[in-house]
Amino acid sequence: MSTRADLLRAAAARLDAAGVPGAAGDARALLRWASGLSAAGFSVGLSDPAAPEEAARFEAAVSAREARRPVSQIIGKREFWGRDFIVTEDVLDPRPETETLIDAALQGPAPKRILDLGLGSGCILLTLLAEWPGAMGVGVDASAAALDIARRNAAALGLEARADLRLGDWATGIDGPFDLVVSNPPYIAEDEMPGLSPEVRDWEPRMALTPGGDGLSPYRILGAEAPRLLAPGGRVLLECGAGQAEAVAGMLAEAGLGGVRVHRDMDGRGRCVEGRAP
Repeated sequence: MSTRADLLRAAAARLDAAGVPGAAGDARALLRWASGLSAAGFSVGLSDPAAPEEAARFEAAVSAREARRPVSQIIGKREFWGRDFIVTEDVLDPRPETETLIDAALQGPAPKRILDLGLGSGCILLTLLAEWPGAMGVGVDASAAALDIARRNAAALGLEARADLRLGDWATGIDGPFDLVVSNPPYIAEDEMPGLSPEVRDWEPRMALTPGGDGLSPYRILGAEAPRLLAPGGRVLLECGAGQAEAVAGMLAEAGLGGVRVHRDMDGRGRCVEGRAP
């Protein structure tokens, strides 16, 4: 019977040969998940034999990763802002750069009402509701499957009573006022899609990645809707892609919002654009 260390070495070599970036780290994450052990228990148990059920679970996971399925989809979760969120192929994998939006939001006053357009897994809205216990939130997504994941995440975090999650088309049928409007819309330009990593291009929902064209059409909608949705002095925070911040900032200013500013991510890229209602 192979030890966990034996399985780990073999899996890392397989993933590396398949061109998987970070092969050794992914193999370790998948084996720890397959083992069901804590971080400490896994570290001290590497020299122990793996039970047949564990080895079979790990083999299936490694095969999925060889096919470039994201680790988060294989294990079914991703940590975001210190909390675990359920992740499937129906939602975007919560990314560290999206925490730029969370950080920017928390720099402002605590809102009473929050609106999240393009809810996905719910990681943005639910994180903000968890950080602001006095807030209520409305989340909208055009995907029924994504909405189901967001509802499961709300229940897992004990936030369902404060999160009104709806199927819809951006802000159609949504009435303000909201103290904070947030969104991480699809923003990848159509001609950039072929160049994405297989983990993103082949496994994440296309409708959450690209709106087609130049990638900016959601911001034209969000910029036009923000003034009617925001309470006086309310804020809007929009995540955007590399090189898009200036254009998005211009749209918010053109819509009559003030205090327009760009928040940069850990790599120094303009990642989130903020505007404020008069």
